[in-house]
Amino acid sequence: MITIAIPFYNAEHYLLDAIRSVFAQTYEDWELILIDDGSTDASLEIAKSINDPRVWVLSDGNNKRLAARLNEVTKLAKYDFIARMDADDLMLPNRIAEQLKYFKMYPEADIVTSGVFSVLNDLSLKGIRGQEFQYPSFEDIVSRKKGVTHAALIARKSWYERNLYNENLKIAQDLELWIRASAKNDFKVISIEDPLYIYREEDNVTGDKLLRAYHNERHMISKYCTKGLKIKLLLKSNMKTLFVKLLMVLGKVEILQKRRANTVVKEKDLLTLDNAIRIINSVKLPINK
Repeated sequence: MITIAIPFYNAEHYLLDAIRSVFAQTYEDWELILIDDGSTDASLEIAKSINDPRVWVLSDGNNKRLAARLNEVTKLAKYDFIARMDADDLMLPNRIAEQLKYFKMYPEADIVTSGVFSVLNDLSLKGIRGQEFQYPSFEDIVSRKKGVTHAALIARKSWYERNLYNENLKIAQDLELWIRASAKNDFKVISIEDPLYIYREEDNVTGDKLLRAYHNERHMISKYCTKGLKIKLLLKSNMKTLFVKLLMVLGKVEILQKRRANTVVKEKDLLTLDNAIRIINSVKLPINK
């Protein structure tokens, strides 16, 4: 069995569809935790409208941000595996079943993530991204040669209990966690290239966000890397910062969004995405009248 967690903040336009994608799963032995982060729109009412014993809603009226909410999920989860997703995303109907298979095949693994369909807010496909790898090295993680898709992962609860998110960070909490865990040889992650997650990324990449992320990245590099690797990666991070600043001046930051995903999409991928959305949209949720 598995705990699925959806932290949400002002997600009234997308939350029901995210929940539908949970109910559309071929794997049905789950609990769903809907955890409100101080929403001021109708999100909390939408969450509370779901009438199913597997679903429970938590709200304390505060805005603690994602890292704090995910740490709360670790304490609250009833089951040994925790799957997370963002409130504006969807997951393919076979996502949970497929990722849990890998834990059976590789019992030493603590985390399994997957590729994603990168879509606009209207779910039109912009590209696909994902890598196939097992147990990346510390250098792979800190240099970002191997990217771990945060929203698409399933992890053992026991791993999260050993590796909590840093709640003081406002951005790049996932990367900091990966680097910190990898530095102590506690990051046994498997990545599936196949997209099992539908990721709304419209307007996700902004110049200000990138500059803040690179600033945090340099702090992590300085803290966890040895001298030779530290110099190389700090130089690379500073070069990325200068490049982003140049793109901001030119008004071309959207170029970086396009570079994140493979825009060459095969017909079978389009069919897979369309079929998943069709199945999700057909779900009739148990909603209180």
